[in-house]
Amino acid sequence: MSYVHKSMKSPIGELTLVGSDRGLVAVLWEDEDPRRVPIPTGPEDANHPVLLETERQLGQYFAGTRKEFTVPLDFVVGTPFQQRVWRALLDIPFGETRSYADLARQLGRPKAVRAVGAANGKNPIAIIGPCHRVIGTSGKLTGYAGGLAAKALLLRLEGVAGDALNTRYVA
Repeated sequence: MSYVHKSMKSPIGELTLVGSDRGLVAVLWEDEDPRRVPIPTGPEDANHPVLLETERQLGQYFAGTRKEFTVPLDFVVGTPFQQRVWRALLDIPFGETRSYADLARQLGRPKAVRAVGAANGKNPIAIIGPCHRVIGTSGKLTGYAGGLAAKALLLRLEGVAGDALNTRYVA
């Protein structure tokens, strides 16, 4: 499988979009740790249709005019369990949050809270696979590959309110 990439500016920093002929493979952060999502980004292709569509939809999301993404996804990395977690993220509606425990129960593995958290942290398709919508059981913001300030910004963009967003992490 060959991949291509394209960069885009966003309110939370420069994002690298990685795609294949089957769909979007990754949305990577500006200071991405290459061990988190171990895929080659391939050559730059600013005109790849999947990447152009992803950039368009993300632009609409950041502008507040898109609540759902329709770009095709191509989960090419991860264990079967991680991929189950990532697909479960897609079921969390815009403007809502779930806890790691909620996701574990949804997957029929109520004791796998830590494993769900670890899988969430390896989600290759950030924002579109809305791992930012997963918070601690206490309602607090917890780890996020893009940083907690980015997580808070994305949740506020979606209209999520709460004490967790009024922390020192809000940009």
